[in-house]
Amino acid sequence: MKIVQIPNGMFAENCYLVIDEQAGECAIVDPGEEAGLILHKVEESGAKPVAIWLTHAHVDHVLGVPRIAAEAGVPVWLHPADRALYDAVPDQAGWFGLPRPDRLPPPDRDLSHGARLQVGVLTFEVRHAPGHSPGSVCLVGPGVALTGDVLFAGSIGRTDLPGGDFETLIASIERELLPLPDETIVYSGHGPETTIGRERHSNPFLTGVYRIA
Repeated sequence: MKIVQIPNGMFAENCYLVIDEQAGECAIVDPGEEAGLILHKVEESGAKPVAIWLTHAHVDHVLGVPRIAAEAGVPVWLHPADRALYDAVPDQAGWFGLPRPDRLPPPDRDLSHGARLQVGVLTFEVRHAPGHSPGSVCLVGPGVALTGDVLFAGSIGRTDLPGGDFETLIASIERELLPLPDETIVYSGHGPETTIGRERHSNPFLTGVYRIA
């Protein structure tokens, strides 16, 4: 397995390529604003894209979907609890001063808690982790977790956007991520990679430093 991190766009969102090098296939996770850059990285990898997996539907994680889905000819996966956010991407873009895109193509398939996704022989488990958004998911594979905007190095996702809730997010992290082995590598939607163990022991939102009494 190889994971390629592609920071892109005004929010420095991390798109990822999850590559099964032996099978020569990849999944594209959260294609953000710079679709051209992402497609270039796919071509550079030599892997055949088989799917777009969306951890959630905030604008910075999905703007590349129309072009990439069309050019790569792959299905788009999204948790249905984020469908309203996905359909409102033109409005979201307006909130943040981005050019309003056309309506995104409908997702092809639903992500559901406990479902298993395949790329080559690699298997990823879908874990529904609401709190940053209603349909946020984490994708847990062999030794790795793609956490979207649920968990970051030293922080957690913001909860002041529509559908966000602090206590729900903390509960999601404790339920779906903290039981993972300490050595699990966390690939977040923004910023550098980290590990579950590092966040368990030093993330102020998880150690209680920033908890509401």
